[in-house]
This record gives sequence, structure tokens and C-alpha cells, in this order.
Amino acid sequence: MEASENELDSPDRLQWDADEHSKWLTLALHLAKKSPPKPTNYCVGAVLISPSRKYPVLSTGYTLELPGNTHAEQCCFEKFAKSNGCDVEELHTVLPDDSTLYTTMEPCVKRLSGNKPCAQRILEAKNIKKVFVGVTEPEKFVNENNACKILGDSGIAYEHIPGMEKEILEVATAGHEKEQAEESDAAK
Repeated sequence: MEASENELDSPDRLQWDADEHSKWLTLALHLAKKSPPKPTNYCVGAVLISPSRKYPVLSTGYTLELPGNTHAEQCCFEKFAKSNGCDVEELHTVLPDDSTLYTTMEPCVKRLSGNKPCAQRILEAKNIKKVFVGVTEPEKFVNENNACKILGDSGIAYEHIPGMEKEILEVATAGHEKEQAEESDAAK
């Protein structure tokens, strides 16, 4: 039996199968590939959706998409705020209540640049109910990333979507030649 359009747009339609998660994570990975590779950051992609909407994609972003030392989630949020005529600090006023974030890498909890961490941005957005990630953040720049705990303690569902880790890490570390060479040598 085919579902009606109203049933598909229902906020109660929050049980997705693995293919649905893979679709959004694949889009985030495609975006991550647009990030300019640098040895001082990871190439990450993010997709912000509202599953209750007929056209669920609210915004997308990737590392360094916008001016400054911008992360994927930050770009995603800034673009959505701008498209809705508000400052990013007012994002919670325009973000749907069922907003969900897909990101190729765990949101950061510390920025060496002094910029606001992505986990804090997610908390301030208030209406993001779920965060799905492709990989946890490697400990290259920050020793321990506990975004899972911080977001979970604040009532935001956090889940790792398995199956794309190798490709995500290859893209994420594209500008890290020395590290990639060491990984190649270790694999031999």
C-alpha cells in the first residue's frame, strides 16, 4: 500500500531505514570532497534536514565553504540563517523542531582557532534533535572529542552510521600527506 503525501510529510515519520541514512551521509561525503585540502583541518561535509518536510534538505555545508576558518556545520547553519533572513544566533527561531544533522565527522568540541565549536553551535540551534555521523574525530588536532556525550547529555540523539568510514577518512585527511604516507607504509 502506497503512503499518501500527507503521511510522508508527517512529523511522526521518523523511523528511517539504513538506506535513508546512507543517502544523507553520501550527500555529506560528496560535499566534503569540495573542501580545499589543508594539513590543518579535516575536509568535512554536513547536511541539515527536516524529515517532516516534502523537500527535507534545509541547508548543506562543507569545510572552508564560507570565508574564514569555517567548519562544515558552521557553514550549513550560517547559510540556513541567511536564507531565512536572520543572524546565525537567531537560528533557533527559524529552524524546524525536527531538524536533523548529518555530518561526515563528529562535530568538534574545541577549536584551536578560537572559533565557536560545532557542538556548541548545535546546542545553541536548539531544534536539532538528532545528529548522525560517519566517523569520530581522529585525535590529531584535539586529544579527545566528546561531542557524543555533550550532545547526548543535552537530549540530542547521536548515532554513528557505519559503512563509509574508510572513504570518509580518505576525504577528510586529503591535505595530510605525511599522515597518509605513514598509513600507506603501515598497510604494506
